[in-house]
Amino acid sequence: MESEAYTTKTSRSLSFFERYLTLWIVACIGAGILLGKLSPNAATFLDSLAIYVGDAPVVSIPIAICLFFMMYPIMVKINFAEVVKAGKSVKPVGLTLFLNWAIKPFTMYAIALFFLGVLFRGLIGSEAVDIIKMPFGLDLPVGARHGAGTVMIVDGVKMLQIPLWRSYLAGCILLGIAPCTAMVLVWGYLARGNDGLTLVMVAINSLTMLVLYGLLGGFLLGVGRLPVPWQALLLSIGIYVALPLVAGYITRKWVVAVKGEEWFKKKFLPVLTPITIVALLATLVLLFSFKGEVILNNPLTILWIAIPLFIQTNLIFWLGYGLARILKLSYEDAAPSAMIGASNHFEVAIATSVMLFGLSSGAALATVVGVLIEVPVMLMLVKICLRTQGWFH
Repeated sequence: MESEAYTTKTSRSLSFFERYLTLWIVACIGAGILLGKLSPNAATFLDSLAIYVGDAPVVSIPIAICLFFMMYPIMVKINFAEVVKAGKSVKPVGLTLFLNWAIKPFTMYAIALFFLGVLFRGLIGSEAVDIIKMPFGLDLPVGARHGAGTVMIVDGVKMLQIPLWRSYLAGCILLGIAPCTAMVLVWGYLARGNDGLTLVMVAINSLTMLVLYGLLGGFLLGVGRLPVPWQALLLSIGIYVALPLVAGYITRKWVVAVKGEEWFKKKFLPVLTPITIVALLATLVLLFSFKGEVILNNPLTILWIAIPLFIQTNLIFWLGYGLARILKLSYEDAAPSAMIGASNHFEVAIATSVMLFGLSSGAALATVVGVLIEVPVMLMLVKICLRTQGWFH
């Protein structure tokens, strides 16, 4: 079976990176903090390398490059012809779409709002503020109010000052509306799930994100009294999802036509495999070089953000796993359906938070915390799946 051969090959190639990804992430956090200490102007300079619209830095060029190379290899690996087979798997695909778009964004908002805006608000700092980018296309006078923010001048550029906890909330929202389309291929394989179905759901998630990510993101950010930069949301989807998706599709079609499918799988894909993780780690070094001072001054910040993300991940997994059992799905379909809902597309969340709010924003930090806990939590859920195979027939 094509999808089985593909997933097995990919998982074996990725095993070295995936198995120790948490270690690499911790190392990059340390490297980023060290870089920020030794060369405090480096990250600021890199963040200034941006595409500006008026006075607003809309696209960070270094981050855009890193994020493209994060997403491109994933899109190349997806055989979108498999989407036509989704009609034979209506229940698991429907369950995944229901979890991803009807449940997960709203539970993430509610859980993050409760923990960050109520329970941990005093610990984060009731009066603590964050400086974020002005919404793309918005030009308000200094001192004007926009949502929960106030317009101010920072280094000659108009910015918004908002409560710090709301900035963290924004990052959690962006994680909650980003269903996984990358690492879940590994989680499904490790849990001995249906590889072909996982590929179909990955392809469908990629396509639905083009429409629903921007719509839900704008709606929930608005509910949270945060800036709703609709143009930037749509631009981020175009740059970080549509562009690599189109590039990946064209690359796959061209390489298979010229070299054949066997060469594509055995020679071309293994070369691309480490690129996603390397690009992710490079992004983390950039992010933490700028946020290192905040973490050193208040290391518990990571914990305050991690707790609601941990609860959300487990809630969605068990909801999906329980519904799969009620729907009488096979274990091979139930495991990837639940894990796709539970895991997040942190690459897009990081990219969007950086584009919308800035490299140094609390929102960007929150999405990075999502990366930090994703691997250990998902490995835990994989083990739970393997131990509960007997629940399904």
